[in-house]
Amino acid sequence: MGTWHSPILAAIPTVFLGLLNAHGGAAATPLDTSPPLELEATIPLTGVSGRIDHLTIDAKRRRLFVAELGNNSVDVIDLDKGRTVGRITGLHEPQGVGVSGDMLAVANGGDGIVSLYRSDDLSPLGSIPLGNDADDVRVDQATGRIFVGFGQGAIAVIDPAARAKIGEIKLPAHPEGFQFTPGGDRGYVNVPAANQIAVISGGRQISSWRSPESRSNFPLALDDDGGTAAVVFRNPPYLALFDTRSGVLRARVATCADADDAYFDGRRTQIYVSCGSGVVDVFDERETSPRRIAEIKTAQGARTSLFVPELDRLFVAARSGRLNGAKILVYRPQDRAPPKAE
Repeated sequence: MGTWHSPILAAIPTVFLGLLNAHGGAAATPLDTSPPLELEATIPLTGVSGRIDHLTIDAKRRRLFVAELGNNSVDVIDLDKGRTVGRITGLHEPQGVGVSGDMLAVANGGDGIVSLYRSDDLSPLGSIPLGNDADDVRVDQATGRIFVGFGQGAIAVIDPAARAKIGEIKLPAHPEGFQFTPGGDRGYVNVPAANQIAVISGGRQISSWRSPESRSNFPLALDDDGGTAAVVFRNPPYLALFDTRSGVLRARVATCADADDAYFDGRRTQIYVSCGSGVVDVFDERETSPRRIAEIKTAQGARTSLFVPELDRLFVAARSGRLNGAKILVYRPQDRAPPKAE
């Protein structure tokens, strides 16, 4: 791989200097004047095959964890060094990962077990059996509690100090993407098999929203103040914005196919949607209805991603193909000019 050369080098935070060892040109089909995401680095995932699922960040140690479902492993990437520095093997279809303090939680879809590790040296801390299909993981940063979607319709509540499941939120079917407001008092859950977005509070479902025109809702994101939920449907592929206070559908626009993750970029008033069709759609949210301003080409099957506002980077997981190995694509968002006055 060649050495990175870029005129923006001086503007890149120290945390990313170690990433700048290899570079491939960013490919984009801009719908605006310039691509809003620039490919900054590519990090190989050597020896990884099959589907890659979700990612999480250990901000304190500046490490990225990658759930490699098809490889039955989790890779650990040191963002200062720009390479993998560890791997957990012998897992059973890991789907979700989350960091709470000094603990890494890995949700295994194959056997329904949540495996716990020290996030620094990866030594095992125990395991929590949930039954089957342990999936998405979320961590409430205020309390440290870990939430894991699993089974035929539930979210487990895990106390990291006790290393035990302390509660369960019942749902009508298996949960996919979900998010909680800070403090974990209110949450929003995609339940595609029930064709609804479940609203939960006080440990139970209190209401639901629906979008009759679309099905297969997988990604879900909340904006910074929790007032808007972005929900992405796969059939047909649409991005929908809901008012979380009323459940009213505010906007609905077409997006890329086979979406699995979505994020708000509050600094730029943008939304990112990563899709298995091989693109990240970028939407401008400054208008009444989101406007797609770019389709950033990634790789076929690269549907999972992680946007880290503290690092101002979007990480996209690209699975191995016939000609290319698995890798993490690191994108740097670009600031845009303010909208023109009417």
